[in-house]
Amino acid sequence: MASQTDIDYSYTTMDKIWRISVGEMADFTGAKYDGDFSISLEEAQRRKHDFIAQNLNITAGSKVLDMGCGWGPFLNYLRGIKAKGIGLTLSKGQHAACQRQGFEVYIQDCRTVKPSDYGMFDAVASVGAFEHFCSVEDYQAGRQDEVYRKFFKTVSDLLPVGGRCFIQTMVFGKDMIDLKDFDIDAPKESNEYLMALTMNEFPGSWLPYGKEQIIKNAEPFFDVVTYHSGRLDYIETINVWRQRLKSFGWQKYLAYLTLAPALLYDSKMRNRLSNLQIAPIRVAFERQLWDHYRLVFEKK
Repeated sequence: MASQTDIDYSYTTMDKIWRISVGEMADFTGAKYDGDFSISLEEAQRRKHDFIAQNLNITAGSKVLDMGCGWGPFLNYLRGIKAKGIGLTLSKGQHAACQRQGFEVYIQDCRTVKPSDYGMFDAVASVGAFEHFCSVEDYQAGRQDEVYRKFFKTVSDLLPVGGRCFIQTMVFGKDMIDLKDFDIDAPKESNEYLMALTMNEFPGSWLPYGKEQIIKNAEPFFDVVTYHSGRLDYIETINVWRQRLKSFGWQKYLAYLTLAPALLYDSKMRNRLSNLQIAPIRVAFERQLWDHYRLVFEKK
């Protein structure tokens, strides 16, 4: 899995900027427009949360584990429908933000949670965290399937028979290039440069190869109930995020200034500025280097 240092680099570094731009309980995951791009980002995120709750049979009183809870948007949704949510994250910034909102959140690797930690759950949701469960080193050592099988065993142990799990994750698409071809010095319009930028944004993380790899490794423990691609939804989500990140705001600009020392001395941070210009993940979706899936599983 990506280390806590990697996760903090991806999320805690931009914590304040993200919350100022998108909201105190920022939802840093793809929304669910269902093809209707006339609706607001907030309504599309609500649609996603409604979809999760309905498909996991979550109602008032349900106990739900949010694996990779981010800044707490789904925990906030659960609070609103009077379900009990417990969140896990490795980001210290996200943990602090969740605590300010009064959510029950712990800093813990999602892959290590046991029933003895927080008890059993009626449902488990993981919205965007699956992308970080396999490290680049795991992939290179041929352990990717093993990582995913162990994760689904962990989730299975937390649920009763018939209990459901939701996974939303980016995956590699049909035109993905090989890791050895990633090159931060390649031409700016190339896939090689594009993928090097994404690795700079999310160091230590390696995506699954399509929904098929996820379903295959869940199969010993879960039946797949439904799945669908959210690739086009995520492209629109990123478009809205970019507008908000670039919009005027003194607080936001002051927060950007706090990054100045890192920009001077850290080439990785300077490369992150290219993301504001190029939006490499959006382009990866557009070129079908990457895809995006929402999957619902039921414990056998």
